[in-house]
Amino acid sequence: MKLTAKQNLIIKSLRELIDQKKENPTSYRLQKFLAARGIKDSMKSVMQVVESLEKKELITRDKNRKLFLVENESYGDAQNIFSIPLYGLASCGEALAYADDMADDFLQISKSLFHKTEPEHLFAVKALGDSMNKEGIDDGDYVIFEKTQVQAEFEGKIVVAVINGMATIKRYKNMGKGIVGLFPHSTNDTHHPIYISEADVIFVAGIFKKVLPVKFVSL
Repeated sequence: MKLTAKQNLIIKSLRELIDQKKENPTSYRLQKFLAARGIKDSMKSVMQVVESLEKKELITRDKNRKLFLVENESYGDAQNIFSIPLYGLASCGEALAYADDMADDFLQISKSLFHKTEPEHLFAVKALGDSMNKEGIDDGDYVIFEKTQVQAEFEGKIVVAVINGMATIKRYKNMGKGIVGLFPHSTNDTHHPIYISEADVIFVAGIFKKVLPVKFVSL
């Protein structure tokens, strides 16, 4: 698919902004990002390019008008796609979903989404529940994590933790005195932190990298 110079610029800038901020911007945020780099396109001009890319199915927007890149067959390079294992369900509420060590399936992912991460270190889980919806992780979404074994890296980060064979997605915090807290971040105030002892059987399987909203992903 042949793109104009401005369309290529918008795609490149959107990818760079997503990588830097670890979230998907609105068109307004994208225009400000371009302006900060000396590209003085008006909001109307940026929107026109975004809409043209939507028609080509290279960009899509969610209900909050946030922009998502779509790597489709007419634009993506097949050699730029790799598979990562999908390990079942991980609860975004109480730790209720079993975390199997055998992949249920595989997700096809563009390397362009993970410039600085080795593909073999990535894995996905399917979110269950709404306790992390303020972080943009909604029920049914695919959540990508990076495997890690260094405990100091967990502090303050969103992790998928396995507690007695049950997986949950929460923000990790060392509370001191041998206590670890796994904290939700939700619009639903019925969710509460999970407090565990460092002596409990807990395995932090990975650190959050990206969420793929289920409405934009087919398996």
